Amino acid sequence: MSKSLLFIPGPVTVAESVLAATAQPMIDHRGPEFKALLERIARRLRPVFGTRTADVLLLGASGTGGLEAAVGNLFGEGDRLLACPIGVFGERLVAIARTFGCEVDVLETPWGSAVDAAALRAKLGAARDGYTGVLLTHNETSTGAQNDMAALAGALRGHDALVVVDSVSGLAASEFRMDEWGFDVVVAASQKALACPPGLAMVAVGPRAWDRMGTAHGGPRFYFDLRKAREFAALGQTPWTPPVSIAFGLDAALDAFEQDGAGAVHERHARYARAIRAAAEALGLEVYSRDGAHSPTVVAIRVPAGIDGDAIRASLRTSRGVIIGGGQKELKGKIIRIGTMGDLTQTDVVGALGALEIALLEAGYSLHPGTGMQAALKVFLEADQPAAV
Repeated sequence: MSKSLLFIPGPVTVAESVLAATAQPMIDHRGPEFKALLERIARRLRPVFGTRTADVLLLGASGTGGLEAAVGNLFGEGDRLLACPIGVFGERLVAIARTFGCEVDVLETPWGSAVDAAALRAKLGAARDGYTGVLLTHNETSTGAQNDMAALAGALRGHDALVVVDSVSGLAASEFRMDEWGFDVVVAASQKALACPPGLAMVAVGPRAWDRMGTAHGGPRFYFDLRKAREFAALGQTPWTPPVSIAFGLDAALDAFEQDGAGAVHERHARYARAIRAAAEALGLEVYSRDGAHSPTVVAIRVPAGIDGDAIRASLRTSRGVIIGGGQKELKGKIIRIGTMGDLTQTDVVGALGALEIALLEAGYSLHPGTGMQAALKVFLEADQPAAV
């Protein structure tokens, strides 16, 4: 089977060491070996979330399952929430909250932009009776945009609303400080920046969130009952049968993350994204996200007028073995999305950009071959230069 280069926003290419870990023999998920594994993963994830006070729980689910758990355990009928979507997945959070009967006000932000902290502060200040909760997106893969979470945290100070953050595609790719920023529940998933196969949602739950759950707030839940998950975590177990193989893989992925170091991992994602944006601009293509809001994990690029982005994707897949993402909802066919997460090298990035140039040429777009690749190489070469002394 020929290898494809996977540049979608997740699942991502997984390193051989992580794949090998998932092939280990099964163990008793109620036994001491799994207890040690679960406790080790939770302990190692705390600095990734930037917390010393939160419990980190593993749920057998996708990131969306983790978000449903976060919202459903905290909020329900009669709760008024403020949501701040910047794309499709932020809108999904709104839909989840409304499913649980919450009244949701929306702070609108143009797609491709980040939430304006001043606008958030003003919206909170203008709310006559305040909000029970605020729903934020750290990183939005549908538009290639990322919020300045420190700035949003500043806008939230002085308000009692519980804050739920979707960091599914952001955590581990950039710095995150859950405790310092005052966030109450943060959700991530195994198949994104930590480069593990899908199957585990990681939910960090802070003290204020536990206090609210202790007073029986939230909607009906069974499988996604976070209080039950916490009770079992204290025993070194999960309430329901966990994806043991994915837990093995996540443990190995954390080995790699710690070996490289958080700073180096963050810089790698940012560097790959800078290289892809530089290539797009050199080719005369428009990066969809706005300055100051660029995601380090996904670059969204407008396709030229008269060219179908989905046709470009199909050409890359069938002819070059390069798999990239497309636009969603009103952006379908209008943008392509190139991810930076997973077991990818600089050579992989340059190769994918070369394949993109060929696909654009074949679609009738006029460009000078190699222009995008050279721009990306310049970014990589500059990053590799030793610092001046």
